[in-house]
Amino acid sequence: MEGALRDALAHVGNPCAAMWMLLLAVVVLAAANTLNDLLAPGWYVPVCVVASVLLVLIARRSGLAPDDLGLGRAAARRGLRWGLVLVGVVLLVYSVGLVLPFTREAFQDERAAGLPPEELVYRVLVRVPLGTVLLEEIAFRGVLWAMVLRRWGPVWATVVSSVLFGLWHVQPSRGLTRANAAAQAVFGAGQVGLALSVTAAVVGTALAGVLLCELRRRSGSLVPPVALHCALNSAGYALAWAASRWWG
Repeated sequence: MEGALRDALAHVGNPCAAMWMLLLAVVVLAAANTLNDLLAPGWYVPVCVVASVLLVLIARRSGLAPDDLGLGRAAARRGLRWGLVLVGVVLLVYSVGLVLPFTREAFQDERAAGLPPEELVYRVLVRVPLGTVLLEEIAFRGVLWAMVLRRWGPVWATVVSSVLFGLWHVQPSRGLTRANAAAQAVFGAGQVGLALSVTAAVVGTALAGVLLCELRRRSGSLVPPVALHCALNSAGYALAWAASRWWG
């Protein structure tokens, strides 16, 4: 049985072998999610880095080139220009939202407010870019998107990647109404509020996944989705932390 599986994986041109590789990539993601959320949360960044490396190795073993994964040099320069523009837009929108009183409540998040300065720096400069963004972009806009694209085309690649990206956020969104004042005001407390907030988070991140996939498709590079994703998360942490000190 094991010999037959090895033979199938060796012939990557075989559609069956490609499906095995896709399934293996999903298994790696599921294992990383379990380790990060349940078994070894303190090893978040190393787990994400190792999982990212494994996913790239699986993709390369399946016959995908760096260009297929959005990691080619040819598109990197164009992707960098896109990325700089996207980072600027995020910072502008966040700054306006923080200044306006009726949108400021969205930045009142206990998960960031209670962080000491050194933990904030670690999250903004290490945990988010080398953990969250690295794994999610390599996985969903790099490896999975390219694997599905090769078999079923760009529409299905975006649909599958984005749906899985939304489901990936079920566990992280469970504490949203407890930590974020704006989310609690919209969805309420209790089990109903929890269910509504998790559903909204899954749908919202799935739609965000569609945007990130489109950036990756149009630019041919992972740089634009990485830049946008990193700016949204890291700047969000920093501004939520600052808002708790400026406005209480």
